[in-house]
Amino acid sequence: MSLTKSYVTPQEIEQARQLDLLSYLQQHEPEELVRFSSHVYTLRSHDSLKISNGKWYQWSTGIGGVSALDYLVKVQGMDFVSAVLRVLECTRYATPTKTYTPKRAKPTEFVMPAPHENNDRVAAYLTGRGLSEDLLNMYFNMGLVYEDRRHNCVFVGFDKDNVPRYAMLRSSDPSSTFLREVEGSDKRYSFSAPHSGSKTLFVFESAIDCLSFIELQRMENPLRKPDNYLSLSGVYRPRNGEAADLPAALNEYLLRNGGIRHIALCLDNDDAGVKAAMAICAAMPEGYTTELLPPEVGKDYNEQLILRKHIKTPVKTRGTQSARYHTMEEKER
Repeated sequence: MSLTKSYVTPQEIEQARQLDLLSYLQQHEPEELVRFSSHVYTLRSHDSLKISNGKWYQWSTGIGGVSALDYLVKVQGMDFVSAVLRVLECTRYATPTKTYTPKRAKPTEFVMPAPHENNDRVAAYLTGRGLSEDLLNMYFNMGLVYEDRRHNCVFVGFDKDNVPRYAMLRSSDPSSTFLREVEGSDKRYSFSAPHSGSKTLFVFESAIDCLSFIELQRMENPLRKPDNYLSLSGVYRPRNGEAADLPAALNEYLLRNGGIRHIALCLDNDDAGVKAAMAICAAMPEGYTTELLPPEVGKDYNEQLILRKHIKTPVKTRGTQSARYHTMEEKER
């Protein structure tokens, strides 16, 4: 089939619409797919785009759809005719998914990853990202962070009875972008560090950002009393036209910690992070004060910490083909 046609027929359009995005990527761009959790995928070059239950949604733009055709036009920027022809060309070599009927998934049992005999590799990785040994040892001892047998960082979330209910894995290899939730994780119990003596809760997108902020606080004032800290384990924003609800992790944390009165939203310093913070502010019930507290420099608080400590280390992030080097001097240039 030639890709130089200037028009497509209604029949060709309808045929192209039958191929869902997940099937398209599995068949023709498998290197783009990254499994985020048991039933959710994200993309290597568009990490705010999530695919689940036959649909896809890009949180950074508020754009979503079902078909591969929608994705090629709305996200990749292809013109409509070229996108239709691309899909039809692909379907010549594979049977498209005509109708996606989501199956009711059986609940997956949550099993904590088996620990390694020590935390050496994770400690080396996290100190390379600016966290101090004494801070890490404190969180290792509390069981909130540890190294599994595959040498991943494991960030653990507990329920009110101190039972592990959530775990996020992050590779300890600086060149890797591996990041995923352990199957069966309950997002309501995402990584957190509660302190009953404080009425302030600092909220982050990731556990590493959360720990980086604590490190920065300790650098500013080693005698400062700790506050409450929570990772949402991802960016949050309601879909266009929908009323905002609090993220599950934040809602659960407030229910379990009735003394909280002030919420500081320390989300990423990008468009998606700002929109997420604004949506959370709009959804907060009465009785709480809120503030937006993005990092002063860098995209997130880990970047700010790395810049503050003048660490030069390659950090591989999703959506990049090569490592980025972070130093305060480079930031100033």
